[in-house]
Amino acid sequence: MVSAADRVKNPARTSVWLDRRTPSRARRTDQPAGLDRDRITAASVRLLDAEGLAKFSMRRLAAELDVTAMSLYWYVDTKDDLLELALDSVYSEIAPPREDAHWHDRLRELAIAYRELLVRHGWVSPLAGHFLNMGPHSMLFSYAMQDVVRATGLPLHQQTGALSAVFQFVYGFGTIEAHFVQRSAESGVSQDEFFQQALGTIRSQPQLKEIVEASQDLMDARGGDTVEEMRDRDFTFALDLLIAGIEAMRDR
Repeated sequence: MVSAADRVKNPARTSVWLDRRTPSRARRTDQPAGLDRDRITAASVRLLDAEGLAKFSMRRLAAELDVTAMSLYWYVDTKDDLLELALDSVYSEIAPPREDAHWHDRLRELAIAYRELLVRHGWVSPLAGHFLNMGPHSMLFSYAMQDVVRATGLPLHQQTGALSAVFQFVYGFGTIEAHFVQRSAESGVSQDEFFQQALGTIRSQPQLKEIVEASQDLMDARGGDTVEEMRDRDFTFALDLLIAGIEAMRDR
């Protein structure tokens, strides 16, 4: 097995996708039938969705699969390897944009799908910021993003900036949204109830009264009857702003 210290000594082991070794361990006759890396990865995703990143462990995963913890190490070297495999696998949920669509629509499709992925799997955001994101599904998503930005007509030296503007915005938006969804669930209330409770707490603080009153007109004009509707309006308009900005910079 490869330890965390080994990863530091060997940069090629900073990612499971950089491991080019020939497997040295053959499957033993007492290994559970039907157990393979794909099945372990799928179970990891289910467990991460159900219990979160903080509670994830090889021992807990082994119990979920009804095998011994040591059985898992015949297929992965470390828990980090398994988390990286789980992270890449969920990128397969992002469908490629329509090839015949205008780049506006293709960009929106990818942005919306990425946001939904981050919210659906709240553990993806911290892992995406930790690992290299160089697995096959992650790379396909990256290529799709690059193809859309190439189609905008921006000069090459501006395309990486456009990629950053759009998809770092989506990453931040989706991460915050996922946190809110998780906090609401942990509190045992709906998102709307949690939102109203939070507003009530803020409004009850005398030192925040001036700030709250100054922002009330913004909140009133925001639109939407539910938290989800308000977020969707904000996300859609922000994305429209980014698309308009890309067009303005291209035309300059």
